[in-house]
Amino acid sequence: MKPYNKKIVLENGKEFYGWGFGADKTAINEIVFNTSMVGYQEIISDPSYTDQMVCMTYPLIGNYGVTDEDYETRVPTMGGLIVREYNDLPSNFRYTKTLSEVLDEYDIPGISGVDTRMITRIIRDEGSQKVMICDADMPYEEAVKAVREYVIPTDMVSRVSCKKRWYSRTPNHKFDVVAIDCGIKLNIIRKLNEKGCNVTVVPCDFTAEEIMKLKPDGLFLSNGPGNPEDVQTVIEVVRQLKGQLPIFGICLGHQMISLALGAKTFKMKFGHRGGNHPVMNLETGKIEITSQNHSYAVDVDSLEGTELTLTHKNLLDNTAEGVESKENKLFSVQYHPESAPGPQDSAYLFDKFIDLMRKECEGNA
Repeated sequence: MKPYNKKIVLENGKEFYGWGFGADKTAINEIVFNTSMVGYQEIISDPSYTDQMVCMTYPLIGNYGVTDEDYETRVPTMGGLIVREYNDLPSNFRYTKTLSEVLDEYDIPGISGVDTRMITRIIRDEGSQKVMICDADMPYEEAVKAVREYVIPTDMVSRVSCKKRWYSRTPNHKFDVVAIDCGIKLNIIRKLNEKGCNVTVVPCDFTAEEIMKLKPDGLFLSNGPGNPEDVQTVIEVVRQLKGQLPIFGICLGHQMISLALGAKTFKMKFGHRGGNHPVMNLETGKIEITSQNHSYAVDVDSLEGTELTLTHKNLLDNTAEGVESKENKLFSVQYHPESAPGPQDSAYLFDKFIDLMRKECEGNA
């Protein structure tokens, strides 16, 4: 067996040795785990993982390579990838690069050979914490000191948001949507295009006045990394535009909508990440299997006294998974109905957004 050349050191002092792949660098991030069995390309290219190192619970990663068509952002910004077994010989007629080649290209370190089951149990028991990936011979005391002194940034959204507006158009479009980019996944834009929407993607610091000058039929608030309270510019936009046009939010967008209407958010112990979370639609009684990726959640009790109604709840921990304010023409969900990766139980939410815009246009006709 070849000697270990990398290790990870957790904030709690535990260390795990393994073999490096991807970028050969030292990095410190927050460690989280993801329970998805497939979809690692969509995971590494999801901007919501900015400054996070992801531990995959599924044991074999890399076996189908990476394809040019399946990225969720043009420039992946994940902090690092932790896997049990890495496969560098993909079997997939679509693959164009190995996972290690892509991680190296975007300066993302990876480590394999570690006990991902034990790491996941640590996160579940103790909560998400900071982690370092470094060379195996780095002195233990030096590594632990660096991890514990590291301060996690709070400017992730501004770093991953586009710097100027851009467009994604579709033939014979019916509606014009402005999407505020807080780290938007490309499959969300694809879904909106499929529903007949031209999408104008704007930076996270776009003002309400700038948005309304584009004359949108609807406003979309995207997913993204970090604490929703750090994105005050978008929260203020929602406060100003609520009731003026249909608004739909996903993940971070859901949290920002809730904050704008007076609810509160909190950081979860270890968050929800993976494509197997059961959510009940309180309006229909149906249970949806959902794809999720978030560290923060909306406080259910804080919805009382606001204009928001709880529409979906998580069946594992009863956290808020969806809210709506019909009088303000807005709704949002915590999970990812665009399903990249994940089940497609919740695709109907895009139709709900389309129906809201259609009714608004008919009412203004």
